Amino acid sequence: MSLNVTAVSYGLKLSLPDIQRLRSLLTAAGLSVGDETRGGDGRFEVSAAECVLDSPAPGPGTAPGATSPTVTAALLDGPRRALAASGIDGVDTALVPAALRSAPRKFLIMDVDSTLIQQEVIELLAAYAGKREEVTAVTEAAMRGELDFAQSLHARVAVLAGLPSDVVEKVRAEVRLTDGAADLVAAFQTAGHAVAVVSGGFNQILRPIAEDLGLHYWIANELEIADGALTGKVVGDVVDRAAKEKYLREWAAAEGIPMEHTIAVGDGANDLDMLGAAGIGVAFNAKPAVRAAADAAVNLPYLDAVRYIAGV
Repeated sequence: MSLNVTAVSYGLKLSLPDIQRLRSLLTAAGLSVGDETRGGDGRFEVSAAECVLDSPAPGPGTAPGATSPTVTAALLDGPRRALAASGIDGVDTALVPAALRSAPRKFLIMDVDSTLIQQEVIELLAAYAGKREEVTAVTEAAMRGELDFAQSLHARVAVLAGLPSDVVEKVRAEVRLTDGAADLVAAFQTAGHAVAVVSGGFNQILRPIAEDLGLHYWIANELEIADGALTGKVVGDVVDRAAKEKYLREWAAAEGIPMEHTIAVGDGANDLDMLGAAGIGVAFNAKPAVRAAADAAVNLPYLDAVRYIAGV
């Protein structure tokens, strides 16, 4: 039994010697390397090589040619780690099951702060309270996984108490999409795939972004506002790492898309559960612990590099 995999490599530059070395690294990682295609658009370059990875014989009751998502992930773990350990500076390689890239419908779910958008919204809000440095330190610790996300969010939002509600509009004007974000969403939607975002940030900021992009699904936390001011609280349950995985599963099921055909993208520890649950989890300019846990990493400033990983 064998597993068909596409090795997608991407970097600002991919020279012929880089391509030749990549083929050697893929072979050393246990893959048989076949046809290769080149892509990119002047900002970065992409090489996609069709590969075959030998796998153990299927267990009793397994349909011929079938490989469960769990088995697929286990098979790819070793080669992925080998490539990450011995790769080329400035070049990342994602090993993607061919079944995901060729799926007729896929589900893309992304984090928002520092992924879909360039900023951390809580830090922008905190600046109006004169607490940006304090809140930034807490945010960074939470994204590294050193603090409980829900507790850290409540602590950070508390410093916003008393701010006039119009700071939300001011912050919204400061938010900028990550380079390539709109192109990535448009490419998936044009191809008939579903796109969602799930955020530990705030609905008041996310709502107009989601509507402008025409996202299928989106959710974030809700800042409590009373008498024209922020109360320093959020309404309802916090969107934490468990909630992000929950929404991924619920929304993919609602679209009739199997989990092995889902792609999750994020940068912090709050994204780890959904990255692990998806057919492929992509760490985008992420913290070291997240890069180490994810199936693939994009260390370019262009979010639309993900479309090449997904085959869109």
